[in-house]
Amino acid sequence: MTVTNTAPHAAGPFRLDGKKALVTGGASGIGQATCRELVSAGAHVYIADLNLDGAKTVADELGNAEALQMDVTQPESIAAAFEKIHHLDMLVNNAGIGHVGDILHTELEDFNRLMDVNVKSMFLVTKAAFPLLLASHGCIVNIGSVAGLVGVKHRLAYCTSKGAVIAMTRQIAVDYPKDIRINCICPGTVDTPFVESYLDKYHAHEKEKVRAEVTARQPIGRLGTAEEIASMARYLCSAEAGFINGAALPIDGGWTAA
Repeated sequence: MTVTNTAPHAAGPFRLDGKKALVTGGASGIGQATCRELVSAGAHVYIADLNLDGAKTVADELGNAEALQMDVTQPESIAAAFEKIHHLDMLVNNAGIGHVGDILHTELEDFNRLMDVNVKSMFLVTKAAFPLLLASHGCIVNIGSVAGLVGVKHRLAYCTSKGAVIAMTRQIAVDYPKDIRINCICPGTVDTPFVESYLDKYHAHEKEKVRAEVTARQPIGRLGTAEEIASMARYLCSAEAGFINGAALPIDGGWTAA
C-alpha cells in the first residue's frame, strides 16, 4: 500500500532557503513586493532597478538582499550588473511600462519604447541570466498581463508587448523543458504606483472616476494587490510548482473569465 505523506513542511510550504533570485524593477510596486516575498521565503535577492537609491532602500530594509543598478534596455548595463552575480536560481522579469492609445493614437516612438522595455529587455536579461540558470536548473517568472490574453481598449502597444511576453515564455519552455522552468503571471489591474502614475498622466482631471472604471473591470470588485502577485511568484519559484512549465497564469479577479 502506498502512503502519501501529508504532514506539513518543517519550515512551511514554498520555501526558497539558500536560493538566489534576481528581480528586475524591484524597487517599487510588484517588483518590491516580490523581493519581500522571496526574502521571507529564505532567498537572497538581487534587487535590480534603474533607481539604485530606491533599490538600496529596499535592500537595506530586507537584509538578505543586494541592490544592483540596471537599465534593462541596455546590454552594457545588464552585463555590468551580472558581473556581480555568480550563482542564480530564480529570475523574475518584472520591469515594464504602459501606454494609452489605439492604433491611430500610438506613435512609432511610443510603440518602439513599449517593445524595448517590455519585450526586448526581457530577452536581454533572460539571455544574460541563462547560463547561470542552466547551471542551477533554475526557474524564470515573467510578469505579463491579462492584456496579453485579451484585448483592452486603447492599449495597442501594451497589449502587443504583453502578448509577446507570453509567446516568449512558451517558446523558451519548449526549447528547454528539462533544463529550466519558465512561467508567466498575467495580472489584472493591481493597486501599485504604476497605476497611480497612469491615472496622474492620462486622467489627472478625473482620477476617481477612472479609478472606479478600472476597478469595475475586475469582476471581483476590487483591484489586485502587489502582495498577491508576489505570492504567486514565490509559488512558481518553489519546488511545489515543479510540474508547472510554459504556463500563462491569470491572477485578475475574474477578468478573463467574464
